[in-house]
Amino acid sequence: MKRRIILLAGATASLIVGPLATGAMAQEVSIGEVASAVNSVWIVVAAILVMFMQAGFALVEAGFTRAKNAGNIIMKNVMDFSLGSLTYWAFGFALAYGGSSVGGFLAYGDLFFFDDPTRAGEWFFQVVFAATAATIISGAVAGRVKFTSYLIYTPFITGLIYPVVTHWVWGGGWLSEIGFFDFAGSGVVHMLGGVAALAGVLIVGPRIGKYDEDGTPRSIPGHSVTLGALGVFILWFGWYGFNAGSTLAAVGQDIATPAVTTTLAASAGALGAMFTAWIITGKPDVGFTLNGVLAGLVGVTAGTASLSFGGSILVGLIAGVIMVFSVMALEKVGIDDPVGAISVHGTAGLWGLIAVGLLTSDANIGIQLIGALAIAAWAFGTSFLVFKVIDLTVGMRVTSTEEREGLDRSEHGGEAYPEFVFQEQVARQGDLDPVGTNGH
Repeated sequence: MKRRIILLAGATASLIVGPLATGAMAQEVSIGEVASAVNSVWIVVAAILVMFMQAGFALVEAGFTRAKNAGNIIMKNVMDFSLGSLTYWAFGFALAYGGSSVGGFLAYGDLFFFDDPTRAGEWFFQVVFAATAATIISGAVAGRVKFTSYLIYTPFITGLIYPVVTHWVWGGGWLSEIGFFDFAGSGVVHMLGGVAALAGVLIVGPRIGKYDEDGTPRSIPGHSVTLGALGVFILWFGWYGFNAGSTLAAVGQDIATPAVTTTLAASAGALGAMFTAWIITGKPDVGFTLNGVLAGLVGVTAGTASLSFGGSILVGLIAGVIMVFSVMALEKVGIDDPVGAISVHGTAGLWGLIAVGLLTSDANIGIQLIGALAIAAWAFGTSFLVFKVIDLTVGMRVTSTEEREGLDRSEHGGEAYPEFVFQEQVARQGDLDPVGTNGH
């Protein structure tokens, strides 16, 4: 296979360069240069796919939450990438992949990522992963967190919390040295984001009206299952860049296997979640099914390049099942996560790490558990500390009045759905019953 790829690359180079290579302008293009160019293109394309996942997260989070907070959700997702990418450029990349390592814990060097075309593709691919870790938290704390406070936290996860873990695993740090394996980030990205989200939820508490006086949880439906479904499909699409792109090259690499295992696990995750919810609730719940797709994707990410096709189905199926039980269990103990991010990314991410140790020869289950514990402890400890300091200084949560009115209005001075405001104004004048406000 490798030889066929090289020959094809050479033939392509001849077709492109041949007509131009006349007289003194003739230049030789080596097979190595063509291979390098193909690899660079693949990395950039894969990174663009992962970046597009930000749109998926925005739609999932907006659709699964109240209409009165949709604009706030969009703003947080835009800032996750915008503020996060600048932070990662300034020092996040240096802590993860800088020139020297400090005891295998973090790196240093390359602060403010100086112009270096030879590493530009690497930086671009890594920054979109950092933004993914950050945006997981947005949905879990939706509907009650100050926008200012969220802006303070985002640089910590993209610039410190996430980069340190990437150095442990992908930057030659201590976890990689003991044999911990996470091919594309079930633990490094997703479990880390899910655990950080848990810390945030514990600090801010549940939404107003989520629990009765006796602690019984109430359902607060999201305002648009359509947006949520579109977001899931966009995430599924972008995940091919996430998993197959983690080969970090195209020439001489198997990028088809991760694409197949990604597809099978996501499909199995949807089925696992749907049938589990169907048995428990009596109905094939839409929200659980959509989150089952994402749980399957998260679960397979660690072993996407090494799992058998049958193994990927098993991993996705179990991920979908345990996600449903995790959502229900967390809700019962008072942890309010409107989009299920803690379960989708945290619980399914943990399962993905364990599955690599159980079903492949790439990792030892004991080492996988050590790595999972270390990542979870770091993510929770640092995130809880940051959230707590923010809460004690500027405050994490909006006022009860602001929460009831919606964060679009109180935090951003507008509405994602201004028709609601118009109907409310007219209704107050006694001219119209405020119809169409379900989910608001």
